[in-house]
Amino acid sequence: MQKITPFLWFSTQAEEAMNFYTSIFPDSRVISIKRYPDGPLEGPMAGMEGKVLTGIFELAGQRFMALDGGPTFKFTPAISLFVNCETAAEVDEMWGKLSGGGSVLMPLQQYPFSEKFGWLEDKYGLSWQLTLGAWAQKITPFLMFVGEQHGKAEEAMTFYTSLFDNSGIKQIERYGAGAAGQEGTVTHAVFNLNGQAFMAMDSNLEHAFTFTEAISFYVDCESQAEVDRLWDALSAHPEAEQCGWLKDRYGVSWQIIPAALPELMNDPDPEKAKRVMDAMLQMKKIDIRALQEAAYEQKQPTE
Repeated sequence: MQKITPFLWFSTQAEEAMNFYTSIFPDSRVISIKRYPDGPLEGPMAGMEGKVLTGIFELAGQRFMALDGGPTFKFTPAISLFVNCETAAEVDEMWGKLSGGGSVLMPLQQYPFSEKFGWLEDKYGLSWQLTLGAWAQKITPFLMFVGEQHGKAEEAMTFYTSLFDNSGIKQIERYGAGAAGQEGTVTHAVFNLNGQAFMAMDSNLEHAFTFTEAISFYVDCESQAEVDRLWDALSAHPEAEQCGWLKDRYGVSWQIIPAALPELMNDPDPEKAKRVMDAMLQMKKIDIRALQEAAYEQKQPTE
């Protein structure tokens, strides 16, 4: 089971986007879609009847998740998906498909660091970096630390790798004297979290964006103890805490979710699943015991 899953927040186009992305990458499929209930819905869910509450899909064998959450959050290039392509033809084909209706951030061409590289935003606003060069992990989340977070990429990687087993910083390249970036900060780095590759860099250019909740990292937790440990370590903005979501000290969003939550929410008894959903919507950090009490409408014995 993939421990950490990139989670994409769309306004109302999650299903269309999942179908689009899975048509581009080999070894890809939509695994499941859980929808908002039929209406009428009220409050923040108003108008979302039948839309994607949770979508799970695979791209090149890697798991991603998505939902329709309305226009509250927008994708930015602060987190992009870095794709390693084995041939120049693959780069060209993927660029042609992903760039349609989108915008170019860095033209597809040769650079000092790659024979063929380009950076774009697709028609949904999601950022992709495409490069020529085979790598074991096809798609890698790429975090760019800008603005107030500039210069903190190495600190963040050290912090993140301290939280997960089988983790570590694998490679760091730094800006030198006279380079385009601030000397000593990270121009490119690779780190692993629980065996999954991530990338990071610092940029001291003036960017009109930073991290947003539009891309979060969903962590599959085995127990309440693991939820508590990660929540206490990561959460740095109490006002952002809601339904298992949090924002860390760098502005990156995470979902700290026990395996029990989707199991209970997908119960074949719709009334039980609704009680779990209603209980979850009142929570900040997810409480497994409270979910179980809601599901079975009874108090669990105290251990």
